[in-house]
Amino acid sequence: MAQLPTLEYTPLTSRAQQAIDSAIPNDSKVDDLLKRFDSVQPRASDKDGDKETLLGVEFTHHFTTAPGDYEVIKWHYVTAGSPSNETIIFLHGIPDSWFQWFYQMAKLSDKYYCVSVDLKGYGQSEKEAGNYLHEAVADQLYVFLQQIGLKKFNLVTHDRGTVQADFIAAKHPEAVLRYGRGEQHLYHFNPVLAPQGPKFRDAPWTGLMEDPKRFVLWTYAFVAGSMPPDDVMARVIQEFSYEGTTRAVPRYFNSSTFRQEWLCRRERLLGAWKCPVMILEGRESRSQPREFYENSKDYVPNAEDVKVRYISGGHFWSLESMEETTEALLELLMM
Repeated sequence: MAQLPTLEYTPLTSRAQQAIDSAIPNDSKVDDLLKRFDSVQPRASDKDGDKETLLGVEFTHHFTTAPGDYEVIKWHYVTAGSPSNETIIFLHGIPDSWFQWFYQMAKLSDKYYCVSVDLKGYGQSEKEAGNYLHEAVADQLYVFLQQIGLKKFNLVTHDRGTVQADFIAAKHPEAVLRYGRGEQHLYHFNPVLAPQGPKFRDAPWTGLMEDPKRFVLWTYAFVAGSMPPDDVMARVIQEFSYEGTTRAVPRYFNSSTFRQEWLCRRERLLGAWKCPVMILEGRESRSQPREFYENSKDYVPNAEDVKVRYISGGHFWSLESMEETTEALLELLMM
């Protein structure tokens, strides 16, 4: 008879327990945010080659298909900078999109080729049924990156994008120059920190994601330290409002759990990372308490180097503390 894994959960400090206990927002707080963003309307879809200017920098939208799920998968990605420069791949979390990294892309694009991808199921990428196990999607994502000619790259990731990047860094160490690993459980875990897992899993039946605007604002109210600027939040809402997103995203949470991700990380992945790794966490993150990352170098024994940087703010530090995040990435790129 098979035996259950014997890994033990890490107890929370009193500070971390208090933070997560107060995390779930009440309806009145979300209702107030909905009034604030009432005027935000859905955004028209982009086309391959469309350009937009953000912070004075030209961004280009791309669409392509690559093999996956025995058929083809549509990928939407956005680039800034020259393809002749060293590449940075940016991967977002929930409820975000490629846009989560717009500020860092703009600031780094003078010296790096910045490529931000809509994960499968998000934004303007594929929404059809298929395999939504993170390892499978990571394999599909890697095939796509190879197809568009990105053979070696830096990885900069957040939340759900980090879950997929963990597999890429472990299975393709020759391709990953450096890994900026953001806002995800590492060695320690406690299910108290992930009350959203069952909520997101059951969203197609409970209607949690049915109103994309409400869901985005609920999630930011849940784990952000402070809300990003209103114009940024408006675009975050628009990017999560593309048709099919609220149906596709829950497939991830019906395919695996936070516990299963943690077990895989402990058993297979942590020892397989070879490149320099920078652990990036929000100093006041409610879902990833900073105490869990203090000895990260011990948990990633075969990496060339491991650093930990706590960024001001909560879970969404790339948009809460944009310049501080950029400074951390510049440090990563020197490792």
